[in-house]
Amino acid sequence: MSGSQADAEDLAQETFIHAYQHLDGFRAEARFSSWLYRIAVNQCLNWQKQKQRLDRMHKEWSEQDLEPSGGDAGRAQLIQESLMKLPPKQRAAVILTTYDGLTHGETAVALGCSETTVSWRVFAARRKLKRLLKDQFKREAGQ
Repeated sequence: MSGSQADAEDLAQETFIHAYQHLDGFRAEARFSSWLYRIAVNQCLNWQKQKQRLDRMHKEWSEQDLEPSGGDAGRAQLIQESLMKLPPKQRAAVILTTYDGLTHGETAVALGCSETTVSWRVFAARRKLKRLLKDQFKREAGQ
């Protein structure tokens, strides 16, 4: 969800620290993994908000000159860039269901919303990703 391996590692570490510090808050109403996913998603969403504030203050940081290279690495970069353009809640739904393999029900618990909301977010995100990637691949082909 962060778009960066280093940031993802930091967020994972913060997630486990937060979970350890708040173990008494785990009520066993859901699976431990769902509780942990919820903490991770909240950490990522909070990080994203903070990052957006910093990016607004320091606009030059958001202007990265990243030219995608050819082949699979280029496609992976294009997909990553497109994922980062999605709203955070849609991005979370896609990542948890597609990349982490959670069901819509498990994702709903992790995100603190209904299963229907997860389905809608995934549907909307896929539609946006399809459009973003189609436009990006057209630009790449024209270069």
